[in-house]
Amino acid sequence: MTRPSIVVGVDVGGTFTDLFFYDEASGALGTRKVPSTRSDQSVGFLDGIAAGGHPFPALAAVVHGTTVGTNALLERKGARTGLITTAGFGDVLEMRRRDRRQTWGLWGEFVPVIPRDLRLEVPERTLADGTVLAAVDPVEVKRAASILRERGAESVAVFFINSYANPANERAATAALREVWPNGYVSASFEILPEIREFERASTTALNAYLQPVVASYLGALDDRLREQGSEGRLLIVQSNGGVMAVDTAARLPVRTALSGPAAGVIAATHIAETAGFPNVITGDMGGTSFDVALIAGGRSVLAAQATIDFGLVVRTPMIEITTIGAGGGSIAGIDRGGLLRVGPESAGSDPGPACYGKGNRPTVTDANLVLGRINAERPMGGKLVRLDISAAKAAIDAAVGAPLGLDTPAAAEAILRVANSHMAGAIRLVSIERGHDPKRFALMPFGGAGGLHAGALIKEVGLASALVPRFPGVTSALGCVIADMRHDFVHTVNRPLEELVIDGLETALAEAARRGRALLEASGVALDGIETHAELDMSYVGQTHTVAARLPASSPAKLGPADIRSAFETAYRQAFGRLLDGIALRVLTLRLALIGRRPKLDLARLRPEGGSVPDAQHGERAVWFQGKPHATRIYDRLRLPVGAEIAGPAILEQPDATTWIDPDLVGTVDGFGNVVLRGKP
Repeated sequence: MTRPSIVVGVDVGGTFTDLFFYDEASGALGTRKVPSTRSDQSVGFLDGIAAGGHPFPALAAVVHGTTVGTNALLERKGARTGLITTAGFGDVLEMRRRDRRQTWGLWGEFVPVIPRDLRLEVPERTLADGTVLAAVDPVEVKRAASILRERGAESVAVFFINSYANPANERAATAALREVWPNGYVSASFEILPEIREFERASTTALNAYLQPVVASYLGALDDRLREQGSEGRLLIVQSNGGVMAVDTAARLPVRTALSGPAAGVIAATHIAETAGFPNVITGDMGGTSFDVALIAGGRSVLAAQATIDFGLVVRTPMIEITTIGAGGGSIAGIDRGGLLRVGPESAGSDPGPACYGKGNRPTVTDANLVLGRINAERPMGGKLVRLDISAAKAAIDAAVGAPLGLDTPAAAEAILRVANSHMAGAIRLVSIERGHDPKRFALMPFGGAGGLHAGALIKEVGLASALVPRFPGVTSALGCVIADMRHDFVHTVNRPLEELVIDGLETALAEAARRGRALLEASGVALDGIETHAELDMSYVGQTHTVAARLPASSPAKLGPADIRSAFETAYRQAFGRLLDGIALRVLTLRLALIGRRPKLDLARLRPEGGSVPDAQHGERAVWFQGKPHATRIYDRLRLPVGAEIAGPAILEQPDATTWIDPDLVGTVDGFGNVVLRGKP
C-alpha cells in the first residue's frame, strides 16, 4: 500500500476557503478555492479537499488555519461560561485596565463574556511571594460548580489571585472541580497563563473557557469527518504565533487560535520574501471580508505578547502582530448620513456576496473592480458561478453611490476604490511610519483573492519601494499552513530585581518548559527536521509598567550572568526607545521559552515557471478604466509567463485564484520563483 504523501493546507475565510496541496513524494503542487460555508465551515473544508482530486486516504497531514475562534469572539457566540475566583475578585474581568471604548468621550460600555451571576467567589488567599495564607476548601469549589451548572454554564474558568506565584490552591480547586464537572471544559489560569498581571491572566483564561466548547466541538467533528472519509493523516491547527499544534492541543487551548488564519499568511509571506531576496516587506492580505497587514523586518515578523481581539477582550499569548480593517472584496459601499462615501467594514461575505454574484443588491469593492474592467466577468474565482453579472454590479453602484453623488458608473466605481485604498494605506502607515519604519525600505506583498488588484495604488499612496506578488496570491495563507513549523510557548513568572535573580532557578524553569514542549512535539507524531529553542526575558526599569523582551542567546541561555542579561536588555531597550535610562535598577518580570519543531520545508523553487512565452500567455485585450478614462489593456494568463518576462502596464494577469492589475505607470517582472515584482517604469 502506498504511503500517504499529500499535505494540504486549508485556510477558511469569510468568502472563500483556500487550499494548497503538496505531494511530499512527487513534489507536485495544486491549489483550489471554493466558497466558504458559513453555517458549517467543515462543509466547504471537505468540499475543497475533494475538489483537489486526491483521495482522502492519501492525506498525510491536513493543516488548518481556522477563524472559528475569531468569529466566536467578535460575534460573542461562545459558550455560556462560569468563573470561580478568589473572594473579592469577581469583577476583575469588568474592571479591566479602566480603558474606554471611546478615548475622547465618556460613552460606550463593555459587557464581559462571563455575566456577573456566573462569576462566583470562594475563600482562599495566596500572597504575592507564594505563601498560602488561606487554603481553598474543595467543598466550597464543588458547591460553586453546582450553582454554575444550575445556572446553565457549559464551561468554567478558574482564576485565583497570585496563583502564578504558587498554584497550589488553584491546582487543588481545579482537581475538585473536575471531579464534578460534567465535561472536560475546565480552564485554569495556572495552566493557561501562569504569569503576573491579574487582569490579563483572568481575561485569557476566561476567553479560553468561553471558546473551548465551540472550537473543540468544531475540531472534533472535523477530525471525525476526515476519518469517516478514510483519512488517517494528522490534523494540525495553526496558532496565532504562526506555529502549528496538534488538534487535541488546540481543543484544550483554543485561545491560541484567535488569529489563526491571518498568521498563516504572514508565515508564507516571510518564507517567500526571504527566498526572493526581500528582507523587508509589508504584507497586505485582502480577502473577501478584511485587509490584514503585518510588517516583516530583517526577515522576521513581529510577535506581540498580547492582543485585543475586540474592546476589552484581551488575549495574552504570543501572536504575530497583525492589524486588521474591514476592507475586503466584499466590503459594502454606500453614502452615510453626512453624505460621505463609506466603504466597509460591513461585508457581503459569501452569501449573498457582491451584487455581481446575483443575490445581493448592495455594491462592493469587487463590483467596482468588475465595472472598471479589472476583473473578468467570464472567469470568476471559486467555482461558485459560471459568470459574474456586470449589469447587476452597475445597477447597484449607480443606485447606492452614483446617483447620490452625481457620478456616472465608472466615476462612482473609481471613487469606491479610492476610499477603500485610502483605508488600506492607513493600515499600512500604522504598522510602518507610526512605528518608526521608512516605507521606502519596504516592498508590499499583496495576497488574498483581491490583494493584487490594489497593489499599484497602495505602493504609490504609501511610498513603498515595490510590490512582490506571490505565485499563488489567492491561496498564500493556505501555503503558509503547509510550511508552518510546530511551536509551543511557555511562560514562567520571575518578578525579581536583576541583582536578586537566581540563575539556577532560571535554568530549572527553562529545562522544565523544554521537557514539556518536547513531550508535546513527540505526542503530535509529526516528522521534524530538528528542534530549536528561543528564550526571552520580559524586563523593565524599576517603576515602569511596560516591558521589553530581552532575547537570550540560543546556547545555554540560563547559564548567563547578570551582566549578559543586562546587555541583552539594553540592546532591546535601545532598539525600542533609542536611549537608555542610566542609574535605574532593572527588574525581570517573566521568562518565555518558545520550542520550535522544524517541519520539512517546501522548496519554493518548485513554483518556478517552466517554459512558456509572453505571446503565448496573452489571451486578449479589454478596456480598463484608470484615472477617469479607459485604457486598452492586454490580458495575460499569469501561470504561462516565463521567468524574466517583463509586462508593462496597463496589463491584467489572470489566474484561477486571483487577478493582478498592473497600473499604466508600472512594470511587472517574473522572478525565478514565479513571483511578479512590480516597480515604476524607468
